[in-house]
Amino acid sequence: MNKNGPIIIIEDDPDDQFFLSRIFKKLNCKNEIVFFFDGEKALHYLDSEEVSPFIILSDIRMPRLDGFALRDLLKTHSSQRLRNIPYLFFSTALTQKVVTEAYAMSVQGVFVKEHSLQELEKTIAVIMDYWMRCAGPSNPT
Repeated sequence: MNKNGPIIIIEDDPDDQFFLSRIFKKLNCKNEIVFFFDGEKALHYLDSEEVSPFIILSDIRMPRLDGFALRDLLKTHSSQRLRNIPYLFFSTALTQKVVTEAYAMSVQGVFVKEHSLQELEKTIAVIMDYWMRCAGPSNPT
């Protein structure tokens, strides 16, 4: 886990991208924030050997390659470096089936995309604090 690496956000809603961008700026996040509108473009970016992301925040329902399919490809067909990146889902429509399926794919979290900007900011702040404090394979201390 590269704590200085970019934060990858895969989100097909431009308004949600805008709000997330504002939140990360407000939280004074030093990491580069890289947005993708679909999983296919994100996969192409992530397959580059030069990329060493900190965390991936992914919507579930997206065009071309949805969040589940992207997670599956990263988990089963990618290099070890991509398998160790924290992968979290954000969705407006969560059901028991969706949550169960997500955790069966070994994601590190499933979160409701809050409609309140304040609540979304609290969620992002907690996620960032947790993963910044968390030890990983490349930084055990």
